[in-house]
Order: sequence, then structure tokens, then C-alpha cells
Amino acid sequence: MSKYADVYLLPILEENVSEYKKLAAAAGKLFIKNGALKYREYLASDLNSQGGTPFTKAVKLNPGETIIYAAVEFKSESHRNSVMKKVMADPAMAALMPKDKKPPFDYKRMVYGGFKVLVDL
Repeated sequence: MSKYADVYLLPILEENVSEYKKLAAAAGKLFIKNGALKYREYLASDLNSQGGTPFTKAVKLNPGETIIYAAVEFKSESHRNSVMKKVMADPAMAALMPKDKKPPFDYKRMVYGGFKVLVDL
């Protein structure tokens, strides 16, 4: 059972979703190979919030963009730290994100954080 998750919100041009999906699928396999318990990515489909701050404002979504939500699950925060070291040292990660190729999203606008499980029903 997972007790920890890394969560990402990623604004992305809608035209780049197909390219990103290929990258995400390969990254997910890499995370699982190196010990993550679960790797999931979600594409926004309903961003019309009725109360609270909608995601579109939280990440300052521009016209033609959508949001990807990703969650990578781990046993604990220390397990996450161990897995991340392996993932970042894996040559396959460098191959996925070559320095000479522009990624299909803007890293500077990505929102990221690690979370301990509070409720798990």
C-alpha cells in the first residue's frame, strides 16, 4: 500500500498532448522499473470549477492549453527518495529528455510536491 505520492500539475499546449503521452508512458515504465508502486497521468476534461479556485487560474492556463495531473506512488518518503535517485541515474531517463531537444511542456510552469497519504479508503 502506498503511503506517499509525488504529484505534478503540468500546463501543456493541447497540440503537444500526443507527444507528451509517449514521453509519459516511457517515464512511467522507468519509474516502475526503478521501484515506484504506481504511475498515473490524467488529462483534464472538466475544469469548470463551481467553488474554490479552478485549476485554470491556479496554473494560469493560456488559450490552447490544458492540464495534465500526474501522481507517482511510493511506500514512503524515504522510498521515494531512493527511487528518484535510481530514476535520475538511469541512462534511459537521459535518453527520454535529451538536453538538445525542447520538451513538450514548460518546466518553469510545472507545479510539483511530495505528499503523505492522509486518508486512504
